[in-house]
Amino acid sequence: MGASLSNLTENGSANGRPGLGDIPENCVACVFMYLNPPEICNLARLNRAFRGAASSDAVWESKLPSNYHHLLDLLPPQNYDGLSKKDIFAFLARSVPFDDGNKEVWLDRISGRICMSISSKAMLITNVEDRRHWNWFPTEESRFHVMAYCQQVWWFELSGTVNFPFPPGIYTVTFRVHLGKIVKRLGRRACNFEHTHGWDLGPVRYELSTSDGQHAVSECFIDDTGQDDPNGNIRRGSWIEYKVGEFIVSTSDPVTEVRFSMKQIDCTHSKGGLCVDSVSITPSDLKVHPRKGF
Repeated sequence: MGASLSNLTENGSANGRPGLGDIPENCVACVFMYLNPPEICNLARLNRAFRGAASSDAVWESKLPSNYHHLLDLLPPQNYDGLSKKDIFAFLARSVPFDDGNKEVWLDRISGRICMSISSKAMLITNVEDRRHWNWFPTEESRFHVMAYCQQVWWFELSGTVNFPFPPGIYTVTFRVHLGKIVKRLGRRACNFEHTHGWDLGPVRYELSTSDGQHAVSECFIDDTGQDDPNGNIRRGSWIEYKVGEFIVSTSDPVTEVRFSMKQIDCTHSKGGLCVDSVSITPSDLKVHPRKGF
């Protein structure tokens, strides 16, 4: 059976019947239009015709978002001049930093849709300059390699803005936070909960608004307890993603301005011991695929 399959992939077979390699390259390219990038790359291994079709600019143009040139505009032209559409897709799937490296945008490697992450470094944080309340510390657990740590505050508030020509679609805004401070002990990950307090006394308010008048608000308590196994063992020290809300983009022109915030300004009690990493903006129906440092 293995020999038969091998014959099908070549230009013809031992008995004179046509094989997959006899299919015209332009026909293969038409089929590839309906496949996702990983499927195309896997099929490119079969034979020369499939490899040629898998490198076609027409195929990869269909996988890129309609306004992918806006992503390229964030980069020096020498970084992408002369690249094929396939190489441009691979390049943009690795992420494009902008705003002094505090924001990143990339293409989802399966769907080719635009995703974004915004570092806490790009946000306005109340009292962030006072080291009694906030600190910055490096970590490999953030794609930006640094995050904000709230030691103790009474007035907790972070906010940010991004202007970007998102392609039409529905997008979800999410804050990524972590109770406790991440530390290394004997080379192993651990969490210090010494300063973690106050988050169970009142909900945190998440809010977003857009330049075309959309608005969303949600409230919830920050809590990282959960069932780790059927025996009911409680885990702590995991990353938590809190959904702020959704917004709709109908056109990329003009660009969409998205404003977002996270606050707990009930000054009847203090709170602290919370890491804030980033905000993500992703298509609402997109299954997020694992990425290094995220």
